[in-house]
Amino acid sequence: MSKKNFPIRILVVGCGNMGASHAQAYHQMSEFEIVGLVSRGDSKTKLNRKLSDSYTLFDDYEQALQVSKPDAVCISTYPDTHEKYALMALEAGCHVFIEKPLADTVSGSEKIVEAAKKADKKVVVGYILRHHPSWERFIEEAQKLGKPLVMRMNLNQQSKGYMWDVHKNMMQSLSPIVDCGVHYIDVMCQMTRSKPLTVSAIGARLSDEISENNYNYGQLQIRFEDGSVGWYEAGWGPMISDNAFFIKDVFGPKGAVSIVAKNAGGTGKSDDVDSHTKTESIKIHHAAIDSGNMFIKEDEWIDMKDEPDHQELCNREQGYFLKAIQENIDLTDHLSDAVNSLKIAFACDESVKSGKIVPL
Repeated sequence: MSKKNFPIRILVVGCGNMGASHAQAYHQMSEFEIVGLVSRGDSKTKLNRKLSDSYTLFDDYEQALQVSKPDAVCISTYPDTHEKYALMALEAGCHVFIEKPLADTVSGSEKIVEAAKKADKKVVVGYILRHHPSWERFIEEAQKLGKPLVMRMNLNQQSKGYMWDVHKNMMQSLSPIVDCGVHYIDVMCQMTRSKPLTVSAIGARLSDEISENNYNYGQLQIRFEDGSVGWYEAGWGPMISDNAFFIKDVFGPKGAVSIVAKNAGGTGKSDDVDSHTKTESIKIHHAAIDSGNMFIKEDEWIDMKDEPDHQELCNREQGYFLKAIQENIDLTDHLSDAVNSLKIAFACDESVKSGKIVPL
């Protein structure tokens, strides 16, 4: 698409937390023109009022697609709709921005990738941490630590009220270690750039409000070909502890690097969406010691100046989506990474339910 074809007419499907943030980004960008807001409830009305009260509202996605005739579709609905909605958009000749995970099954994600190739359209998956300069620096510093790496990460959310309802709805199709885990599995894969070999995982169902075949707390472990290992844990619900909910820590033969979010990682912040991406500071520890086994170098602190909030990160995601369309960026690796992280996450889900180590 050449510059003369702008603005891009975009249909926003799903007007909750992420959909509202993406719509806000489109609303501010002259290169996009919102041609409709779609949701089954009243979230679209609230969002429209917040933006300008000028956008067309739809209850039905299929109708919206036919009537608005968009150039692109932004999908921020629950994961069990992702495959169907993305395939419909691609069939209609639209580019697609889709929230993670790409689909609620591996086969579904592969169908989307194949459909994108066939339609010659761009599909960008909402891996928000890939657009955060602090997380990019975190990965860069981790790659300097030698091999193997030990990677420790979590994101537990003590949810209540509206967010507990959101989490229960999400768990109708996916567990927390799949939905959130794909983010951090993707980070681990970027840090090691090594083939994952096996996964093992455990989980617990801590509420009768969750279906018997799902769980709201899980922990996964991954073993990589280069000897690196990583764990990640995620829990959702009013019973989840908000102590040590924000751990982002990596160490290797040469030392360690850690995200230290003193404010965002504090008590009471576990269900604050801004705190989920905050870094504030990166601590670098050097392992080199002298003949007396004392450290040669002091720990370094990198205070991150470019610390975008959640909305700014969504703006940057949409900037990348725009660039992918405008400059015809090859997204083969982007989509391959998205499918790969989803495969690993679902293998972890299988491990929870089978109680066995799962080879990849």
